Amino acid sequence: MAARQTQTRKRRAADRAPASRGRAADNGTVEIKKKDLQELLDALRAARDGEVGMRLSAQKSGVMGDVAKAFNGLAERREGLTDELGRVSKVIGREGRMTERAKLKNAKGSWADSVDSVNSMIDDLVRPTIEVSRVLDAVAEGDLSQKMSLKIEGQPVRGEFLRIGTTVNTMLDQLSSFASEVTRVARDRIWVEPNDGPGSAFHVEIPAAVPSEAQNSPDGLERAPGKECG
Repeated sequence: MAARQTQTRKRRAADRAPASRGRAADNGTVEIKKKDLQELLDALRAARDGEVGMRLSAQKSGVMGDVAKAFNGLAERREGLTDELGRVSKVIGREGRMTERAKLKNAKGSWADSVDSVNSMIDDLVRPTIEVSRVLDAVAEGDLSQKMSLKIEGQPVRGEFLRIGTTVNTMLDQLSSFASEVTRVARDRIWVEPNDGPGSAFHVEIPAAVPSEAQNSPDGLERAPGKECG
């Protein structure tokens, strides 16, 4: 009877004894407090739901201390990527700095792959815009021979990029034909009247070969008698 009571007291004492924080037991298992596991579970759920600023206490020792450091490092890396994407979005989308790209310090593995994928997407989105700007600059300087490239790194563009490129190139072809026709008309001294009626106007640079009386006309072209352009 006395021996049985002694064993009962030993079991109760073992149940009341506090679990160590990640201390390895003699059989190779690790004892962790339920409170520490609950804290880790709450932090993981918060991270899953996109919450920021969630950190585990770094004051823990043993295995739970290592877990806390690893979790905090993961959270910082995830939030760092989120902040960087927001920065790049603002700089490129609102400030128009097309050469800016995403950077993530010490990024490795899938983190580096994510950054590279974002930058590759930015390159693909920015390139047509730069092409349009290049062509428009050339048109402003009187060069109508430039065209938008319909290929990116040897691959044909598709979707909206193809539509924009085709539209711009068609516009350039029409401008070039229009300029050539106006130049021919001016050289031949044929009376020209805008097709859209009074009020319509256009600007054409007349070559030096055009007779002087045409160049001295207010519009650079002779008008038909009794006809005025609004």
